[in-house]
This record gives sequence, structure tokens and C-alpha cells, in this order.
Amino acid sequence: MDEALLRRWAPRMLSILRIAAAFLFMPNGTIKLFNYPPSPHPIPHLPPLMLLAGILECFGGLLLLLGVFTRPVAFILSGEMATAYFMASAPRGFWPVLNNGDLPALYSFVFLYLAVVGGGTWSADQLWQHKLSQVGGSG
Repeated sequence: MDEALLRRWAPRMLSILRIAAAFLFMPNGTIKLFNYPPSPHPIPHLPPLMLLAGILECFGGLLLLLGVFTRPVAFILSGEMATAYFMASAPRGFWPVLNNGDLPALYSFVFLYLAVVGGGTWSADQLWQHKLSQVGGSG
């Protein structure tokens, strides 16, 4: 492939990864907090840890979707997913495919990656950084 094309599209694909991961992640929170999408097995009273997880997943996912405070939000969500893996999945066995830990483990690493590299070209963070550099450069 053309190197110039790859360089031009890499930050855009990073944004697409961030948006897709956040879009797929958010319903984990909305189902806990609002029972949406409707679940056949809603939890009537969430324990405090599940409530915290729902808030992080719903609103942290929304911030990631928009690319707002991407690095710190992604870092927090990475930790949440690592905690979820070790609390809920790892005790059921070593292999993530057998202990239903595939998604928490994958989300944890994707979010850790976003915490390091940021949200990409199509993010509110990038827009703010661009506007700040224009204001700072004009003075």
C-alpha cells in the first residue's frame, strides 16, 4: 500500500476504532442504569459496584464516543475492565474464551491503547487542541 495513504488514514482509523469501541461499550452501562436495551433479566436494585460500573460504562463510553478527555477516560475504563475481568471472569478459569472474559480483556487493552495514543483526528480533544494552537499562535 501507499505509505502516504497509510500515514493519512492512520489517525482516522484510530478515531474509527475509538468510536466503534465506545458505541459497542456504552450499552453495557445503559442496560445496567436504564434497562435499555430492554433485558429479559433486569436487576431491580444494583449493588454499589454495579452502579459505579454502569455509570462508568454509560457516561465514560459517551465521552469516548465523542473523543472528550479521551486519555484519562480511556485509562479509567481500562482499569474498570481489568477489574471486571479479574473479579468476574478469572475465578472461573484461565482461558478467556471459557470464562467469558474475552470482552472485558479486549476492552481493557483497547482502552489502554487509547489512553496512550489519544482519540485520533476525529475527536473533540483534537478539535480543542487545534483551536488552542490557533489562539496561542496568533498572540
